[in-house]
Amino acid sequence: MDEGVLRLMEMPKEKQIHLFYCMESVDLACKVAEQSPLIQLQSISWRSFDDGFPNLFINNAQDIRGQHVAFLASFSSPAVIFEQLSVIFALPRLFVASFTLVLPFFPTGSFERMDDEGDVATAFTMARILSNIPKSRGGPTSLVIYDIHALQERFYFSDNVLPLFETGIPLLKQRLHQLPDADNIVVAFPDDGAWKRFHKQFDHLPMVVCAKVREGDKRIVRIKEGNPAGFHVVIVDDLVQSGGTLIECQKVLAAHGASKVSTENAFTYFWTTDSCPLTVEAIGNRAPFEILSLARSIADALQI
Repeated sequence: MDEGVLRLMEMPKEKQIHLFYCMESVDLACKVAEQSPLIQLQSISWRSFDDGFPNLFINNAQDIRGQHVAFLASFSSPAVIFEQLSVIFALPRLFVASFTLVLPFFPTGSFERMDDEGDVATAFTMARILSNIPKSRGGPTSLVIYDIHALQERFYFSDNVLPLFETGIPLLKQRLHQLPDADNIVVAFPDDGAWKRFHKQFDHLPMVVCAKVREGDKRIVRIKEGNPAGFHVVIVDDLVQSGGTLIECQKVLAAHGASKVSTENAFTYFWTTDSCPLTVEAIGNRAPFEILSLARSIADALQI
């Protein structure tokens, strides 16, 4: 048989995906579906009883039997997690061929350890909950998460789910290549944790590592390693909450001669992904913010 034909026969056949989504993620779900004709959007009726508890209905439930099914979640607050978990636990039981949960942002990821007896590592709690998702006809659930806070959180999940940790860093690197000063960039990390998490993906660029040091009752950001003088400095971190650390980093980098600092106010650029839909809605694409969409990456992950 011709070698070309053999290669074609050996190539895995792409799957037709039926993609469900929560209400917050409708825009991202539509963008994901635009990436491939093999991704078909499905809907859920998100209703509530008079007492506020969810009254949910999975539309076209019989039509997805024997099909590959995915759910795009957004655990933006405790208030919406229960209704989404109810759907997540129901979908694999509808005789589907396989089930994939896409959770772009793992919300409790930064609470992964105990510093004092009595601390509750809620990252472990969330992982235990998701580890109990029922198996589909195809086996364990595939769980896609982007830029989880610590890679060792993989071991918080049981063998009932298959965690797939993806990253939005390639989107950032692609955007950096498009900048007019692409040859004058330094990557800065706000702390050692961010450096450990991401530095290997920026080995081709010079780096600056910052650290928080205690001076009296205050914690002040200092430069630990590297020199930002004359460079366009790009601060890289896995998540932003108040933004206080980034602002303090920007101040110290500028004080040490950085020509530009990118990652509010004094930033030249502020890039973030659309992993948190409510954040995207709040900031839009108003300068200095730019949204780097995960849509293409999610579409590719659904074919793994």
